[in-house]
Order: sequence, then C-alpha cells, then structure tokens
Amino acid sequence: MRESQTDNPLTIRLGDEELIIRRRYEMLSIINDFFIAIWFLTGSILFLYPEYETQAVWLFIIGSAQFLIRPTIRLISHIHIQRIPASNWES
Repeated sequence: MRESQTDNPLTIRLGDEELIIRRRYEMLSIINDFFIAIWFLTGSILFLYPEYETQAVWLFIIGSAQFLIRPTIRLISHIHIQRIPASNWES
C-alpha cells in the first residue's frame, strides 16, 4: 500500500501567503549577503594600499554590522509567518 503524500511527515504544505512571505524575506537576505560580500571584498582590496586603510576599516565595520541584519531578517520572517491565521495555511 502506497503512503499518500499528505501522510508523509516530510511533506510540508505551504499556503500561497506563507510562500510569498518566505520568498520576500529570502530575497532580502540574499541582497544583504551580497552587500556584505561587496564590503568585505572592497575592504580587503583597500587594505593593500596604506593610504586607504581607514576606508577599509569602515567597510569591515559596515559589513560586520550587516551580519546582525541577517538573523534579524530571519527572526522577523518567523514572526510574520506566525501571525498568519491558521485558516490561511489550510487549502
């Protein structure tokens, strides 16, 4: 006897609203990670030139601060999804 897909404990049912919310926050997280990479790469290059050391340090500080944004985005996403009424999850 074949187990139905809804009986499988690994099957996750997402409503349209939840999927849209998850995608939006995932996009924010990707954009944030992209900027972190830019700040650290640029800062690393600037460290090769002593006259730009101060700017390099500031780029590392900005990148480090953005590392705080990543878990904040995830936390806000989870809170947002938890606020969706349970009736919206069921199709």
